[in-house]
Amino acid sequence: MIIKKFQGKTENEAIEAAKKEMGSAVVVMNVKTVKKKGLLYLFSRPYVEVTVALEEETEKCSAARPAAAPAAKPVNRALYHNPNIIREEPVKEVKKETMLEERLENLQTLLEKQFQKPEEEKEKETPEKEEAAEEKNDELETFLKLVHQTMVENEVDDKYACEIIDEIRRGSKPGYPFDVALANTYQKMILKFGQPECITPAEKAPKVIFFVGPTGVGKTTTIAKIASRFRVMEKKKVALLTADTYRIAAAEQLRTYANILEVPFRVTYSSEEMGTALKDFKDYDYVLVDTAGHAYQNEEQRNAVRDFIQSVDQVSEKDVYLVLSATTKYRDLLEIARAYQEVMDYKLIFTKLDETSCLGNLFNLKLFTGAPLSYVTCGQNVPDDIEVFNPQKTVKLLLGGKA
Repeated sequence: MIIKKFQGKTENEAIEAAKKEMGSAVVVMNVKTVKKKGLLYLFSRPYVEVTVALEEETEKCSAARPAAAPAAKPVNRALYHNPNIIREEPVKEVKKETMLEERLENLQTLLEKQFQKPEEEKEKETPEKEEAAEEKNDELETFLKLVHQTMVENEVDDKYACEIIDEIRRGSKPGYPFDVALANTYQKMILKFGQPECITPAEKAPKVIFFVGPTGVGKTTTIAKIASRFRVMEKKKVALLTADTYRIAAAEQLRTYANILEVPFRVTYSSEEMGTALKDFKDYDYVLVDTAGHAYQNEEQRNAVRDFIQSVDQVSEKDVYLVLSATTKYRDLLEIARAYQEVMDYKLIFTKLDETSCLGNLFNLKLFTGAPLSYVTCGQNVPDDIEVFNPQKTVKLLLGGKA
């Protein structure tokens, strides 16, 4: 893994410098504003410093490509201006220790405390366990096992937890410090999560956003939260549609939200009606579409949703978001994700984070599907209880720290 810092007058300028040198696959780990020290710089403007990371395998692949590299993609401003990327307030001088180390300080202390077992627990250990512990008197190895145990307790799939620890172990040397091992674990997990991919405007309006998923995960409420943010905070023109003709209550709930927000609402029963609605809302920025929830085993209904979504391909740019509950059993999440992958590409939204203490399934589903995460919700309040997915905060929780 390669970690470097880049500076610029603005955040975008620093990120562009990073992408120019290291390639477009870099992941932004940290953003902070710095003011130089000394009287000479008393009236100078602060600059922005970003810390980026790149997997070494990605770097090797980039080096192996022909010299004529493709043009860099334009910066996704919505992504890099994500308010949930951890940012620092301006500081008067550059500290010697990195901000990442500062963030992990509390987490490292917590793990080190757990590493020191109470005497009562040691007395309960069997002779066999004591012998095994004496044979493996490697503190780093024990520490890595503790990190692995912490991830598994937070419901990270053992397969993925082992992959992370094995990567750290392969890169370790004798006497490898705990804080370095922990920092590398933190960074690798953030890289595997990647940056969130949220709703962005279409080149030619309107952008049609479909929300799919099983029943009871909170699709309708999630749509209301996103619509509220676009309508109230960003002053965008939004229309709400529902194709959920199975549940009258769902349509009425969305209609109520539409009335409160003073945005148009329509029920669509067919692809033809969908096309008519898009013509009527051609001057709008976003059209948010609620679809009927159904059991993932129902292939006929899944295919019907697929055909309905594909009906707009020749008319408008679209995105599909699979809405899942963080409280759903892991095995069921895998089946749901697999079933929808067979009929469509999607991004992920997780709901009900306030109803569980373990977030391992967010990591599991990201690695299982390869689909980017976008938003998470943590309550019923509209529009407050929704935020852009924050990989830094989530990884800290998965490693036993505090958000």
